[in-house]
Parts: sequence; C-alpha cells; structure tokens
Amino acid sequence: MKAPLFRLMVICGLLATAMGQGAAGASGLDQTLLARAMDRAQGLKRLHALIVARDGKIVAERAFRGPGLDAPVNVKSVSKTVMSALVGIAVDRGVLTGPEQPVAALLADSLPDRDDPKLGRITIGHLLSMRAGLERTSGRNYGRWVASRNWVRHALARPFVDEPGGRMLYSTGNTHLLSAILTRRSGRSTHALARAWLGAPLGIDIAPWQRDPQGIFMGGNNMALSPRAMLRFGELYRNGGIFRGRRILSESWIRESWTPRTRSPFSGDEYGFGWFIARMCDHTVYYARGFGGQFIHVVPTLRLTVVITSDRSARTRIGGYRDSLSALLRGDLIPAALKADGGACPAEM
Repeated sequence: MKAPLFRLMVICGLLATAMGQGAAGASGLDQTLLARAMDRAQGLKRLHALIVARDGKIVAERAFRGPGLDAPVNVKSVSKTVMSALVGIAVDRGVLTGPEQPVAALLADSLPDRDDPKLGRITIGHLLSMRAGLERTSGRNYGRWVASRNWVRHALARPFVDEPGGRMLYSTGNTHLLSAILTRRSGRSTHALARAWLGAPLGIDIAPWQRDPQGIFMGGNNMALSPRAMLRFGELYRNGGIFRGRRILSESWIRESWTPRTRSPFSGDEYGFGWFIARMCDHTVYYARGFGGQFIHVVPTLRLTVVITSDRSARTRIGGYRDSLSALLRGDLIPAALKADGGACPAEM
C-alpha cells in the first residue's frame, strides 16, 4: 500500500469520527443488518464474544457464552500480531534497526553447530512474515519443539525446507525467535516490554504467560487478552498507531505490517508482518487470527473494527466454523457499514 493512500485512509477515518454518521443512526451501521449479525452470532455455539466498533465507538458488544468481555482469554496466535507490534516499537525506539536486520548476529550464542550460510540470510522481516525457510515448529512439530531444552536453539536448528524469503512456512518458532531477540537487545523481558509499550498506553492488562526453559516469554502463542483489550489493539492500528491522541506505534510500521509479502497455503489469504490480509465486498480486511477462532478484524476504509473470541477446543475449519465467521463479516457486518454509507456489496447491486 502506498504511503499517500494509507494516510488518506487514516484521515478519512478520523474525519468520519469527528463528523459522525447521522443518516445511519447512532451506531453508523444499518440496524437491520446489525441485528441479523447478532442473531447469527447467537446461533454459533462456539462463539464466545463479539465486539463491533465503528469510528472508534462500540456499536455492539456481547458475551454470548464463556468469559466476559473484560476477562482475559488465551488469544493463541493473535499473540503473533502483538509480537509484530512490539518489534515495530523496538524499531521506532532504535532497539532494532528494521526488517532487513540479519538475525544470526542477534542470536549468535544459540546458532546450531552446522555451518549453513542460509542462517546468515534470515532477517527480522523473514521471521515476521513466516518466510525464514526453516522447517516449521508448528503443526505436527509443535509438541517436539516445546518439549526441547532450548526453544531458540531448536528453532534455529531446523533444516531448511526453502530459501530465506521463500514461501510462507507458518511457524511459532519464528515469532519466538523475535521474543528472544527483543529480550536480549532490550535487557527486559518480552512481558515487561508488552506491559510498558502496549499495556500502559492502551490502558489494558497483559498478564505473564508461558515461558521457555531459559525464561523467555513465548513469542507468538498463549498470551491472554480480554475482548475489550483486543479491540483497543485493533483500534490502535485502525488509527495509524495513535490511541487517544498519543503516538504508540509509527504509521510507517503499520504500513509495513499491512503490505502483502506472502500467501497462506491454508486460507489463501495474503500475509504481511503478523497480519493476514483479505478482501471482502471490495474492501481490504486486515486480521489477526488465533487457534479456535480468536480474531481482530480491521477495515480501515469502513472505519470498522471487529473482535471475536471463541471456544478453543477445535480448529476453526472443523464443522465449517471459519466459514460461518466469514459469513458474519462478509454477509452482515461489512454490508451494514456499506449500507449505512449508502452502498452495498458488489454482489448485492
């Protein structure tokens, strides 16, 4: 995405917030479609909570079942998107130099004994976009990885199954390497950084989560955030890195994070730095995704942010649950914003 277009999207969202959406009612969403969305959500037995915000205002929120809206829940791989934000802040603060920074020198004492020049070509950006080229530590390899004595060394010792910068190989080991890098470069734990750099300025609680045998907080899994905390995180990105008038994350990092760099072999959606990228109703949807149905959706051109938490007992593909959640967005919530603005999904025209 080009910088002028990105700035225009942010400016349009801020102007809309200031001006309001009087013709669409207090919520800025079509009420019939919004009510249909809430009914659809009620019928999804695995869906726990849903929050919908437009122009920075919550227009619908409900905990249908499970923990409440302020109760921290395991957001699974939404943690990877949070890690991307922490890396971006580290770059903004000069702790890291940027996506092109090589990883090997930052983790020199954890490199495997083999002399493979490919290790020297892996960059911060490769880890963020899941293109390190190393065999995955997720999926069937996850249990063996977390049972190892040194998660960082184990992840780096995986054989190369592609070139650095090649195809997407979704791996929690990649984001855990980022957690180790942040810890070593800053001299503070990833949890301490998360609380100071995101928790305090956003006014959200970030409790300690799982750590590896060396005490490094897991990068990319098992963080706990409440649905309302997830909303604030999504709103931070929707507003170009500003929350309540305070700059927390640079606009340039959000632009980098939302630039497509690869494509998921599972969903077919594009992927940037910790964010998936899809198209719905001719609008770009950026989303963070966690196992079982934990989502933060941001649609900047519609000034829309949607948070979903779910039962984590099964994958979203089982029973068509992922398709049902997509229908909730594509069929109701995004059309509700479009209709309020006098438009519609192209298929409806």
